[in-house]
Amino acid sequence: MAKLKDELPKLLTIRQAAEILNVHIETLRRWDKSGKLKAIIVNERGDRRYDPRDIERFISAKK
Repeated sequence: MAKLKDELPKLLTIRQAAEILNVHIETLRRWDKSGKLKAIIVNERGDRRYDPRDIERFISAKK
């Protein structure tokens, strides 16, 4: 039986997503706030994570 960890998609940190998109992390925060690229909030502190599939769709839409 596969572990739950193996079944869940890997989420990217805000820094990883910013590097992939070649933008500043503050830009990602603004995009999340405006709805342009939504983040997943993972804890009470408000840490953002990004689904790699969302990043791929975002890049594809810009082409």
